[in-house]
Amino acid sequence: MARNILILGASYGSLLATKLLMAGHNVTLVCRKQTAEIINRDGTEVRIKLRDEATHRPIFSRDLPGILDAAEPAGVDLARYDLVGLAMQEPQYVDHAIRLLMIEIAEAKLPCLSIMNMPPLPYLRRIPALANMELDEAYTNAAVWERFEPGLVSLCSPDPQAFRPPEEAANVLHVGLPTNFKAASFADEKHNLLLRELEADIDAVKLDGQDVPVKLKVFDSMFVPLAKWSMLLTGNYRCITQQEPQSIRDAVHGDIGLSQSIYDHVDAIAQRLGADPTDQVPFEKYAKAAESLLKPSSAARAVAGGAPCIERVDLLVKLISHQLGVPNAEIDRTVQIVNQKLNESVVANGSDASRGAPVPAK
Repeated sequence: MARNILILGASYGSLLATKLLMAGHNVTLVCRKQTAEIINRDGTEVRIKLRDEATHRPIFSRDLPGILDAAEPAGVDLARYDLVGLAMQEPQYVDHAIRLLMIEIAEAKLPCLSIMNMPPLPYLRRIPALANMELDEAYTNAAVWERFEPGLVSLCSPDPQAFRPPEEAANVLHVGLPTNFKAASFADEKHNLLLRELEADIDAVKLDGQDVPVKLKVFDSMFVPLAKWSMLLTGNYRCITQQEPQSIRDAVHGDIGLSQSIYDHVDAIAQRLGADPTDQVPFEKYAKAAESLLKPSSAARAVAGGAPCIERVDLLVKLISHQLGVPNAEIDRTVQIVNQKLNESVVANGSDASRGAPVPAK
């Protein structure tokens, strides 16, 4: 049966959308008017490399069995949808039109699966050790999340790396690292049955008889997506330096011993919260993957481009580590550098910034 999925965010969100469309499900991408017009006219193009192939294949939404459309936030009829995907970067949810849509989504009690790096606050409130922690400071505006029931919000680790080629139109996405989306379960088993249905449908897709990378993997553990925190704190946020941004590869491999110490510390924090060691990704596997990540992270590119705010998983992990009584000097240093660079952007913009300025795709 074809499911109807609403995805907020047409950039990174188009990757999950393409996988769903290939499996025969229907997707609406929520985005700006100009982008919606392009998608409704031309569809989307996601470039992905299949196993053992030397070049990326373009996958066009118009050629897929599912139906794709795009809409501005005010043009969404929530009664149509079975699931909401949250694929915008966290600062973008403070946009007025998006905030109004988020209120409607919360009131409709639709299950929401986030593929943001920044975990939604309601998801974190499902973790007993975090339920009463002071974490609002890490969010652009924590009030965006206050109407959501925690059990209706889950997190999907956005491990696949993808970006919009700057020379291409807004409907094109290039997948650099085709790893899997790893989703934690919902509180309600009927929503988990939906997730597992989508998982199986995506897994069954073939292209010219070949398997297609980037699967949806559903886990009973709530903590599997937290494995991404170690990667972000070791690589992505350390791409932001006092000078020009560096690649994820250089951030990780510039001092491999220091990188492993940061990675292991964040893993230990996740385990303090309840994660099983088997939920985590071994450092060696991450370090190997980082060898192919030759661009700065989206956070670093956004800061270099003058964005006054970005997703702050670095700050979130710092707040958690301090409240658990296990601070880390390198994490604190990373947060200090990011704060400094963002403050420089604010000063350069001549104001305190409206918070929530658009930032690039992952």
